[in-house]
Amino acid sequence: MDFLNSISDFLTGQLGEFGPLIVVGALGLFMILVTIPLLLNQPEDPLKKLKRNSENAAKPTSKKEQLRQRGRNEKLERFATFLEPQNAEELSAMELTLRQAGYQTKDAVRYFHFAQFALGILGLLLGFLYVLSLEGGDGLTPKQLLMYVIGPGAVGYLLPKYWITRRVAERKEEISSGFPDALDMLLVCVEAGQSLDQSIVHVAKELHASYPALADEFEIVAYEMKAGKDKDRVMRDMATRCGVQDISSFVTVMIQSATFGTSIAEALRVYASEMRDKRVMRAEEAANKLPTKMTLATMMLTVPPLLIILVGPSVKGIMNLGAMGN
Repeated sequence: MDFLNSISDFLTGQLGEFGPLIVVGALGLFMILVTIPLLLNQPEDPLKKLKRNSENAAKPTSKKEQLRQRGRNEKLERFATFLEPQNAEELSAMELTLRQAGYQTKDAVRYFHFAQFALGILGLLLGFLYVLSLEGGDGLTPKQLLMYVIGPGAVGYLLPKYWITRRVAERKEEISSGFPDALDMLLVCVEAGQSLDQSIVHVAKELHASYPALADEFEIVAYEMKAGKDKDRVMRDMATRCGVQDISSFVTVMIQSATFGTSIAEALRVYASEMRDKRVMRAEEAANKLPTKMTLATMMLTVPPLLIILVGPSVKGIMNLGAMGN
């Protein structure tokens, strides 16, 4: 006990009142950072591997499920219960959000949660290092200490979510901007005598340079149609992945046109015209909002210099007259 008390007194003298707590927290973070690579590189237990293979052999697996599981990261597979939501609805919602952000890989959810965990730990470590740089937190209140340590960890944990939210918004904006041009190209291909499947393949190739996100969605549609998937289901899945109202309306128009036997070219012509008008209206709306957004910046950047120029000489003259009077 005397040895521990001497260590505690030494740490308190060197790092301040919270010296022992800081050292324990730093050791805990160091152990976590050392343990994570060891767990990822640890070879699988042969008995567990044999048991898993025997269970997979005994359990009938459909070909669809085998294709779905192919290509997954085996290292992340061991931590699936930790890196994936166990609720099926939450997992589906997270997968949809990541697909809307442009991340189509099977392990996207696991990478997302791993990034949250890793950045959170890194933020906590940076917070501890910052407190150590402030003479061990000497003179800091407990609230300030918690804010300096937990604050960077919380920022690191929320950073991937913020990034995904921005990616989703930017991708939706890109798809909305390029969709009228895609409809015009689709209309030209259909009127030239190509089928809808061939037109989608051609449009996907042409859009890669200007609108890669929309081109990727059309490519997925083309591949799914080639694979024999139901055309209505393919179009509905595209609308769900994009999350854009214009594409949802387009899918509805295409399905209704195929159901009632009307001309696809005529439906595309009418809808493409509406999308062009809608894009012009969005541009006009953004232009009308611009003066209001610039008002505050204009006042902050022009009014103070103008007041200094106009009022400054008068204030200077009054100050000189007051000095002469004294």
